[in-house]
Amino acid sequence: MQKNIFESVMGGQTVFLDRNIMSPHYTPQKLPFRESQIKEITEIIGNTLQGKRANNLFVYGKVGTGKTVTVKYVMHQLEQFAQQHNASAETTYVNCRTHNSKYKVLLSALRKFYPEENFIGFSAAFVYEKLLEYANKNKKQIVLTLDEVDKVKDVDELIYALSRSNDELEAGSISIIGISNNLLFKERLDPRTTSSLCEKEMVFSPYNAPELKAILEDRVLKAFKKEAISNSAINCAAALAAQETGDARTAVMLLLRAGELADQANKNCVTDDEVKRAKRKVEEEIIFNMIKTLPSQQQLVLYAISSLTVNNKGVRRITGAHEDGVLFSGEIYDEYKRIAKSLEQNIISSRWYRQYISELEIYGLILTTPSGKGIRGSTRLIKLGFEAKKIKDTLEKELFK
Repeated sequence: MQKNIFESVMGGQTVFLDRNIMSPHYTPQKLPFRESQIKEITEIIGNTLQGKRANNLFVYGKVGTGKTVTVKYVMHQLEQFAQQHNASAETTYVNCRTHNSKYKVLLSALRKFYPEENFIGFSAAFVYEKLLEYANKNKKQIVLTLDEVDKVKDVDELIYALSRSNDELEAGSISIIGISNNLLFKERLDPRTTSSLCEKEMVFSPYNAPELKAILEDRVLKAFKKEAISNSAINCAAALAAQETGDARTAVMLLLRAGELADQANKNCVTDDEVKRAKRKVEEEIIFNMIKTLPSQQQLVLYAISSLTVNNKGVRRITGAHEDGVLFSGEIYDEYKRIAKSLEQNIISSRWYRQYISELEIYGLILTTPSGKGIRGSTRLIKLGFEAKKIKDTLEKELFK
């Protein structure tokens, strides 16, 4: 009988004890170095256990700083306590990258409270009223977590409606916890929305190398076999992640990919060599995950840059020298406006465009430089920091779905 092709996979040597613990979707039972944030969030939403409305909270920070996992941890603790003590607090979580409109967010939130009913096809107004009815009728203090809230297309309408919903409630309440990678998100909201929403704010700072090392050591104990990973490899992963981003997700992914490389080579221990070889692959994964989490308008700007680059646009200096992939800021803005118009999207002002360019440079996605000699006039020259075709293909899946 012919040998099954999966026998070699199932029977092969592995350094892992439980590979899932190194997954970015794994929620650890302990959250080291986030104790102060846990305490602050607990104090803000603690009112709900006493039948009072909690303040709205906005949580900011780069990818991998523990925002989502910390908020989820506190929400789980809140629900657990409420159930044990018959308190009126309830929570629901919505990933706004998946549910990226007011209607989809409300529909997703409502499923938690009416699991047996299907409200697809009903109007947004009906779904909104149904959410209020649940809070009012059951005297529930609802805490609604909106993860990647900046991805909601009509975010102003959503936030304004939810933040004003308590004016319509005789009993119960609705509070919002918004999570965003974008520190400038609030500035893009309508002033009416900002005034009714942002009661409390919190910023999660990146982890440093010693903190990342401690996080990795805790994961490694459960994820890898004993003595299957060297202390030097852990130090290397922590140092690389701290140097680049201070991102715990990057550090964990480095060890995951390094472990996979060790398995492929049939090695029984992960060393610095595997971590360094994993670095390039992880960098690419992190970059493309970051691109997917950018606000849609910023994605459009980046798409304009990648599209012009793929089409061999470049700068020609007075001397006749041509620089491939180097673009004028003005031509990118013109291309952005053309793309936004074709997708029936609002067109941002030149001031916001310049802000988006600065942010993309901070993220390391582009490089900018003054035009200097050989160029008529004064402008900024812009170049992608990564392969244009891959960025363009990634953004097309996000923008044209």
